[in-house]
Amino acid sequence: MQVIPVLDLLDGHAVRAVRGERSRYRPIQSSLCATSEPLEVARALLAATGARTLYVADLGAILGRGAHIDTLAALRETLGDGVAIWLDAGFRDFSSMRVLFERIVNLKPCAAAATLVPVFGTETLLDAGAIAEASAAGYEPILSLDFRGGRALGALNGDSAWWPSRVIVMTLDHVGAKAGPDFDTFDAVRALAGERSLIGAGGVRDRDDLTQVGLRGAHGWLVASAIHDRTV
Repeated sequence: MQVIPVLDLLDGHAVRAVRGERSRYRPIQSSLCATSEPLEVARALLAATGARTLYVADLGAILGRGAHIDTLAALRETLGDGVAIWLDAGFRDFSSMRVLFERIVNLKPCAAAATLVPVFGTETLLDAGAIAEASAAGYEPILSLDFRGGRALGALNGDSAWWPSRVIVMTLDHVGAKAGPDFDTFDAVRALAGERSLIGAGGVRDRDDLTQVGLRGAHGWLVASAIHDRTV
């Protein structure tokens, strides 16, 4: 099972996410590095885990306060070839995703840059057809099924026929809460997912939690606080 480090961006800083309460997020204080500067934090996360995938939540874009275009372009250039950046920037449809990706790439054209992978979160996604459109355009999209308090967020619920091959189960109120993973929600999605790869998010505190989510069939898990606190 793969540990996928998470970088949350807000107001130019890497921030610590807690329970999805975004108005309370503050610049990260990490045992990995003495700064909240996003590039330094990103490098520290990858070095600490040995991961070649970084999940980035652009909370500025998700909250409608503007995407971190410069930071995202710099991450793509600095992390370089062989690294995948899974980017959730509050995409509502394929068009908004494509425009943002083009702005990032055109700002710093680089042949050996990290690969951008779009994450469409149901909290903001309005058009389920965006998944098929992104796939047809060669982007290999990921769907994030977003939950809070055991309830699905957003308007796109119902059958799983339109889900792509990789699906994130994101329980926002477990993020950074040190309460453990939301096994009930993960298991419910697992029952619907068929042969798709499921990646969980939220709640992992230590290696024991990682063992448990692996036994439940998780292909990977998004982790931030436990990496910064060196408990995984």
